[in-house]
Amino acid sequence: MPAPRTVLLTGAAGGLGTLMRELLPAYGYALRLLDVRPVPGAPEAITADLADRDALREAVRGVDAVLHLAGISLEASFDKILRANIEGTQHLYEAARQEGVARVVFASSNHVVGFTPRPRGKVPLAPDELIPVDTLRRPDTFYGLSKAFGEDLAQFYWDKHGLETVSVRIGSCFPEPTSVRMLSLWLSPADGARLFHAALSAEGVGHTVVHGSSANTRLWWDLASARALGYEPLDDSERYAAKLLAEQGEPAPGDPDDTWLGGHFTTRPPQWPH
Repeated sequence: MPAPRTVLLTGAAGGLGTLMRELLPAYGYALRLLDVRPVPGAPEAITADLADRDALREAVRGVDAVLHLAGISLEASFDKILRANIEGTQHLYEAARQEGVARVVFASSNHVVGFTPRPRGKVPLAPDELIPVDTLRRPDTFYGLSKAFGEDLAQFYWDKHGLETVSVRIGSCFPEPTSVRMLSLWLSPADGARLFHAALSAEGVGHTVVHGSSANTRLWWDLASARALGYEPLDDSERYAAKLLAEQGEPAPGDPDDTWLGGHFTTRPPQWPH
């Protein structure tokens, strides 16, 4: 598949969407923007809800690929998650199928496997100590459950309709990590753009699941399937480690951040909206 030229970016007004609409054009993409809210500084952006099937079909018409970042990104009631993340994602896939879009890059999450025990070992972990991408899915929230559904939906649309997807289990994509746990899962914005570019441009992906993190010294999960797409992370959270450890200390034994990959999402997940 040649590198897409026009990409529909859903969730363009959100935190990650804002970062990617600034970074991805440098890779040669023309972005068509969509969000349920107006996108600051982009009067041409499409304002539509994922429940609006007609608007979605119009939005995907003529694009080469979709980078799907829209939806609820924290915990919420199941009814809200159902409408935004489950039904909304299916509406998007169906619109893409109807309009012959070749590929979706789906923003999955580490919370698909949030109840996976965090790995132990000397830092950095040996390759065989890292969490593999085919580890048993153990969602830690309704939010994580919706992302597991999205991965299954992507597999279905590939097997049934030949619509390719790269599902990116994003760790934490912020300008810098804000917690000790995040040192292991941080995806720098620049590496995020590198990873999404690889996911948009690699050939023959079918449905591929990848872990989305930078090349962190304290990395917990395996990046092999992401690297196989051509992703080469350049950043490392370690430069923030001393400051965060001095401020916060290591999580105490038994603390969710010390126990599970999903950390405090397993017991006290932050609620949507902020």
